[in-house]
Amino acid sequence: MKIAQRVQHVKPSPTLAVTQRAEELKRQGYDIISLGAGEPDFPTPDHICYAAVQAITHGKTYYTAVDGISELKQAIIQKFARDNQLNYKPEQIVVSTGAKQSIYNAMQALIEEGDEVIIPVPYWVSYPDMVKLAEGVPVFVHADLSQNFKITPAQLAAAITDKTRMVILNSPSNPSGACYSAPELKALGEVLLQHPNIIVLSDDIYESIIWEGQFHHILNQVPALVDRTLVLNGVSKAYSMTGWRIGYIAGAFELIQPIKTIQSQSTSNACSIAQYASVAALNGHQDFIQDWVAQFKTRHDFVVAALQAIDGVEVKPSQGAFYSFPNMQGVIDRLGLQNDLELADLLLTQAQVAAVSGSAFGLEGYLRFSFATCMENLEKAFASIQKVLA
Repeated sequence: MKIAQRVQHVKPSPTLAVTQRAEELKRQGYDIISLGAGEPDFPTPDHICYAAVQAITHGKTYYTAVDGISELKQAIIQKFARDNQLNYKPEQIVVSTGAKQSIYNAMQALIEEGDEVIIPVPYWVSYPDMVKLAEGVPVFVHADLSQNFKITPAQLAAAITDKTRMVILNSPSNPSGACYSAPELKALGEVLLQHPNIIVLSDDIYESIIWEGQFHHILNQVPALVDRTLVLNGVSKAYSMTGWRIGYIAGAFELIQPIKTIQSQSTSNACSIAQYASVAALNGHQDFIQDWVAQFKTRHDFVVAALQAIDGVEVKPSQGAFYSFPNMQGVIDRLGLQNDLELADLLLTQAQVAAVSGSAFGLEGYLRFSFATCMENLEKAFASIQKVLA
């Protein structure tokens, strides 16, 4: 059977693959602790679940407008104004089946064959393949542990060509947990001001999960970029609603309308029930988020200390998200392994702990550990890791 070339140029999500393999081993009877999945372990808050039940009870189970119900759009508008000091109109927002679909729609709507998309490394695993599916060209700008996983204005300027169409910024970052400061974003924005044809995609999905400093947005630092910046967010991380699959994207009308068109010919509207639940999430009380962040910080501190105790590991504290991204090259060399893939496999089979290789995020020699799980699991996992890597 002939398979389309576009599929042959991309690979399945490595993070999902690790999670699936861990589940397979669990079914075979192995006691696997998964530190691969990027989702909070907290239950979705009761008031959000209640709103979903009410939506079902009141028959809110039919098709909605392609780009989202008006109540959710208004909640998103209020969220942007309240939290980010950004102002949008309903026609400037599209609600999608998760933030991931929002990114995919943007690539399909705005990237053409040969267009270059600048992606800082390390990156979320799906960025490059989404660019390839749109027949674009990923251009990687590397920023390892030595520069706190953040690219510099000089690096950005050097990567820009006459084919550059988009730049992706993700802060706090998956996989590193690094956050750009206000001055750093301003400096990057000033570079982009010199190139009026470049679109900025700001992936803010981890906005609420920060324990060091605070979240800053490039549009607050360089407002002149507003007409060519797409702002991406969703309810999955902040409200522990990963399975509800609601994301949203906002931007200038000229950018948003083709994104809406792409969605209209693919999935149409996001789940109606999940949309009504998301209204309750965005409009309801937000106090529990800080409680969760405090727990993530406690877990983060434990994981960093546990990694620092292993010979050959180089790790720095994260600022947000729920990941630690240590350089494991010293361990790889000490154990005579070939690469981070072999190390991840060693941990899975011998320590019975699932982690994701740094190669999946563009940096060889690293591993990503998610601490979006309870302290009991983390303590058990790192005791096993330390034993195997001793």
